[in-house]
Amino acid sequence: MPSWESLLSLKRYGDQSKRIRKEQDDTRLGFEVDYDRIIFSAGFRSLQDKTQVIPLSKTDFVHTRLTHSLEVSVVGRSLGRKVGKQILEKHPHLSATLGHHFNDFGAIVAAAALAHDIGNPPFGHSGERAIGDYFKFGNGKRFKSEISELVYQDLSKFEGNANGFKLLTDEKYGNPGGLRISYATLGAFTKYPKASLPQKPTKNVADKKFGFFKQQAEIFEDLANELDLDQTDIEDKFRFKRHPLAFLVEAADDICYTIIDFEDGINLGLIPEEFALEYLSKIVSNTINTEKYSKLTTTKNRISYLRSLAIGVLIEDVVEIFMQNEDQILKGEFHTALLEKSKYKAQIEEIIKISVDRIYQSQEVLDKEVAGYKILTKILDDFTTAVENKQLGTANNFDELILRNFLKDFDFSESKTEDWLIDICSHVASLTDGNALRTYRKLTGSDL
Repeated sequence: MPSWESLLSLKRYGDQSKRIRKEQDDTRLGFEVDYDRIIFSAGFRSLQDKTQVIPLSKTDFVHTRLTHSLEVSVVGRSLGRKVGKQILEKHPHLSATLGHHFNDFGAIVAAAALAHDIGNPPFGHSGERAIGDYFKFGNGKRFKSEISELVYQDLSKFEGNANGFKLLTDEKYGNPGGLRISYATLGAFTKYPKASLPQKPTKNVADKKFGFFKQQAEIFEDLANELDLDQTDIEDKFRFKRHPLAFLVEAADDICYTIIDFEDGINLGLIPEEFALEYLSKIVSNTINTEKYSKLTTTKNRISYLRSLAIGVLIEDVVEIFMQNEDQILKGEFHTALLEKSKYKAQIEEIIKISVDRIYQSQEVLDKEVAGYKILTKILDDFTTAVENKQLGTANNFDELILRNFLKDFDFSESKTEDWLIDICSHVASLTDGNALRTYRKLTGSDL
């Protein structure tokens, strides 16, 4: 069973000596450096043009992936600090002997939460499915015989979480370890600490998806060894127990998309305001100031007030659940998302159901997801064909134009097929909604 001492490791990829918490500069703690490196990264900046609810929406108040990630980070910081304070009271040696502060927990969760969507393709989960389906059902099937079963699974089940781990650790441009994020933050970031194969469906939430590609398996193994994460299956080398703080990152995301997507739906007119009063009031009934609420004159202000109260209530609820189950979580014996144990589970499920029916399945979302699917399929087909033909010595003029115009930062000359395929998919996933659309228009000649 891992200890909090190992789980709070400040180690970064390639370190030759141990980083000691007591020797850290408290004005810029290592975990806070993680946050800074993520927020200045190209991958994070691209989230400003990836919408959270309505793909390609031009509506001012719809959240982008960037604003969503910032909000999740804020909620995650509060969760981390509140949990950290109670953990230090329960395990005083972490503070007295090792020098940890409750803000350490907040900084780790905030940084991991900031990056939680960094690997997501344009057009939301439709983008993930478009990439995966290209290899499972489309022209990408031609590569199946050239690559390992594991890499084919990585591609045909393309996963934004695994791509996020790649972006945070990739050695692109000769920088070993990528952004060189601390192992504590990388561990908290990884909600699904397993490879894509073998597939062994379980009820454990950590097995729901996979968290790293074969390309990054060695880095994750080093991470797991440093954090002392146990394997969950002795016969499966690359399936590990979760870092406990990953539960808080997950909870911060769950809180934000449940409550804030609901708020967006109301502001868009997709959900009637009375639904908010009906469902959110059940969560905030013990904290709402009815006199203050009655003085709010606009829908936007009323919903904003209820949203802020609901998030505060759910933060306190999650902290309580985490601390009640800390021993199980440390042992890797806690197998559900924290909100699954919430006293407000019924209300949360009602809100999500309404959001699915009225937002995620709205005609605008469906129409633009169809467009996104077609856009990414075309880009993948032209890009993979160009690289494939170049390596075979059969590249035509169009292939050369693709390589010079869109892939000039890549050198595929010495790359194995399975590596350049993952690299291209990661590159396509890093495109913003707008860049993907512009690339598609250039490839089809419709931008002339």
